[in-house]
Amino acid sequence: MSDATDRDQGAERPEHGTPGVYSKPGQEFTRDTRYITDRVVADPSGTGPSDDGVQLWPVEAGRYRLVAARACPWANRAIIVRRLLGLEGAISMGLCGPTHDERSWTFDLDEGGRDPVLGYERLQEAYFARFPDYPRGITVPALVDVPTRAVVTNDFAQMTLDLSTEWTAHHREGAPDLYPEHLRDEMEPVMRLVYTEVNNGVYRAGFAGSQESYDAAYDRLFTALDTLEERLTAQRYLVGDTITEADVRLFTTLARFDAVYHGHFKCNRNKLSEMPALWAYARDLFTTPGFGDTTDFAQIKAHYYRVHTDINPSGVVPKGPDLAGWLEPHHREQLGGRPFGDGTAPPPPPADERVPAGATPLG
Repeated sequence: MSDATDRDQGAERPEHGTPGVYSKPGQEFTRDTRYITDRVVADPSGTGPSDDGVQLWPVEAGRYRLVAARACPWANRAIIVRRLLGLEGAISMGLCGPTHDERSWTFDLDEGGRDPVLGYERLQEAYFARFPDYPRGITVPALVDVPTRAVVTNDFAQMTLDLSTEWTAHHREGAPDLYPEHLRDEMEPVMRLVYTEVNNGVYRAGFAGSQESYDAAYDRLFTALDTLEERLTAQRYLVGDTITEADVRLFTTLARFDAVYHGHFKCNRNKLSEMPALWAYARDLFTTPGFGDTTDFAQIKAHYYRVHTDINPSGVVPKGPDLAGWLEPHHREQLGGRPFGDGTAPPPPPADERVPAGATPLG
């Protein structure tokens, strides 16, 4: 079950070894997509390497820790899927703070600045525990093997698909099917469009190193958003009549659009709130358990405006936008659809995983 929707031709990004540098003068942004592609699966047939060089690890409740950051859209995906499927009891979660330096994400939200399970100050330590000379970026989300305290995978695209398909024995009763087999052929091109043109498209614009590359990225992004606006005018969800992985992937970018990408990344043809179908769709998902209650706007803004110092040298974080609009009626139920299909909504998040009241309009 390889997932090609999040696969661009990546390249080394040596400039990211310099604190706060994310764009390179005169060049377009190209994401390094070479991740640790190991997988955690229900039937690994042993834990040796597979034929394609991917090591397979066994599904085992309590063995792995999801290290994430609410600020990061790629990690936010995993947080949402874990919550929708009810995997909190099977996979623990460690949360990094919203900022990091060129070395790593840090556990500065925890008492003493250390993850209480892994004992680490930096996620980098989990990577080095397995690959002492790991040469690429230390990214979230990452699954870490608790017994060895070593990273297993940071392949965010495959990770959420495996949570849906390989961890079924540990799903909560009423968990939705986020990757329905009968819809996968239709989901594939939609998820590819969402990733290449929207999820990564905002970064292509924001980290553009020339006017020409920025202009091209801007046009690609809004062409895709117009396509999605048209698609969502007549249907409640991206594919089928229930929430799927495709919706999770689009939501995390939409949630950050007006707060960050519109201004910070110069994606300013219009705000999300000025695109009727997409804005109503985003509000529909935001008020669906698992989406808005995992979205921390304070951490989102702190991350982008403080970490990308080459784009925002002052480090000043904007006070806006007003978040009240996220709770305005969306009326998307008039299009039909059942958010969780034959399943049910997840219960409220555990007390220690709740977004602080001041960081969300949900209170």
